[in-house]
Amino acid sequence: MKSEEKSAKFYGLSWPELFRGTLVQRYKRFLADVRLDDGSLVTAHCPNSGTMKACAEPGRPVYLSYHDNPKRKLKYTWEIIDMPDSLVGVNTLVPNRLVKMAVENNLVAALKGYDRVIAEVKTSEGSRLDLMLEKTNGVNCFVEVKNCTLVEDRVARFPDAVTTRGRKHLRELQRLVKEGNRGVMFFLIQRMDADRFVPADAIDPAYGEELRRARGNGVEILVYDVRIDLAAICLNHKIPYTL
Repeated sequence: MKSEEKSAKFYGLSWPELFRGTLVQRYKRFLADVRLDDGSLVTAHCPNSGTMKACAEPGRPVYLSYHDNPKRKLKYTWEIIDMPDSLVGVNTLVPNRLVKMAVENNLVAALKGYDRVIAEVKTSEGSRLDLMLEKTNGVNCFVEVKNCTLVEDRVARFPDAVTTRGRKHLRELQRLVKEGNRGVMFFLIQRMDADRFVPADAIDPAYGEELRRARGNGVEILVYDVRIDLAAICLNHKIPYTL
């Protein structure tokens, strides 16, 4: 992907050149067979370890980026799928970069006023969180960003598969809050057809339970959706949540 770009209207991440095709199948989590519009069949890297429930339907239009790196076995990366109600970003590397860029440019009201934003911070032995917002004379804020693509009947849900790692992050945020820091769980919905967010208790009840416990222990929750088209993706609206 290209670096962050600034326009007169918004800050966002621009896509590289995209190649349109049709999804044949997604398999082994990280592989997707795609029939490009020129008729060729390619296997693309799928940068998403979740089940991708509600955004991996065979026969749907998809958009791939191309990477001419001799070290890469798979030259294409799956970036977007066109679902009936919205384009959906499937690349899980995008949310961290997008949220970091948004915070640095004061686009998240709850996260303004910090002096520095640091990515991939080790917070304890064996634990890393996505962002640390540093304040020279004040309380630091630790932020964990989660990619959300599961939307059904305009309700976004996370996770789309059981996640012990996700529960570990919530426990780490609670520990940091107890020590006097701010802790924020940031869910980024990489699509435009959600009106509300809830934990996916039917898929991972333990995660939903831990999220509610974390909220009760002072961890803040932020949920945002995006504006996404074939040129760029940017942070959009704050979305209400129900626990």
